Amino acid sequence: MKKKIKKWIRKDSAAAWLFLAPSGVGFALFYLIPFAMGMIYSFMDSAVDGQFVGLDNYRELLASDSFRKASSNTFYFSVVSVPLILALSLGLAMLLNKNIYLRKWLRTTYVLPLVVPVASIILIWQMLFDWNGSLNAWLSGFGFERVDWMKTDAARNVIIVVYLWKNIGYNVILFLAGLQQIPKDYYETAQIEGAGRLRQFGSITIVYLTSTMFFVVIMSIINSFKVFRETYLIAGDYPHDSIYMMQHYMNNMFTSLDIQKLTAAATLMVGCILLIVMGLFALERRHRKYME
Repeated sequence: MKKKIKKWIRKDSAAAWLFLAPSGVGFALFYLIPFAMGMIYSFMDSAVDGQFVGLDNYRELLASDSFRKASSNTFYFSVVSVPLILALSLGLAMLLNKNIYLRKWLRTTYVLPLVVPVASIILIWQMLFDWNGSLNAWLSGFGFERVDWMKTDAARNVIIVVYLWKNIGYNVILFLAGLQQIPKDYYETAQIEGAGRLRQFGSITIVYLTSTMFFVVIMSIINSFKVFRETYLIAGDYPHDSIYMMQHYMNNMFTSLDIQKLTAAATLMVGCILLIVMGLFALERRHRKYME
């Protein structure tokens, strides 16, 4: 019997590896190998017939004012936007999980940004936040002064709004799936025992949404590092200093063919994301052990 089970497992694993092979080859060719080559280039003085220079490229990178500005802006954006999107998406998911009016239409509304191409909607955002745009027209109608949104520090708020609009629907779907897995009996029992809504939220909702929230936080952090597309389409290569992100820096290094700084910046960025994700995994393991 054991021999048959082992044979079946071997056959099953062989079939699984066979199906995974095309994806594995594609991932290696287009992601893993180019990234490994990029890491190697970051320690060279040239991409063609270069010599090993150790950490010189990284020292020059850290001494660069433009890199420090880009990294600080990216860090600030992630610190502000991730908690915002986490709180808003969880609140909306809890609202949509109830029997409210037009619930199905509201769910569809929050999912639409996931299927609409960003490039096609950017024109609307540009018309909205332009000096002569709709938002300034509304503000002037109420007696407020016009704001040059994309050429002042207010540009940072514009990018945060665009990020929230684009990614909140995905997080709402994940939180809705998690909320629907929580048995309603737990809430009914808590109500009978006299627990208020805040106590139910902290002791039931948050506890049973821990794994979902962990995944949402990771995806939100990764997406916050990928906000370059929206920023680039709205503001161009050299936007206002407040929204000059890491991807702007790397894109400009690529344009000037400074491959060494480009690859060093990319390596540092991936290293930071890995450290954040590993830290979150460690916190999740500790929480799981505590709950057990």
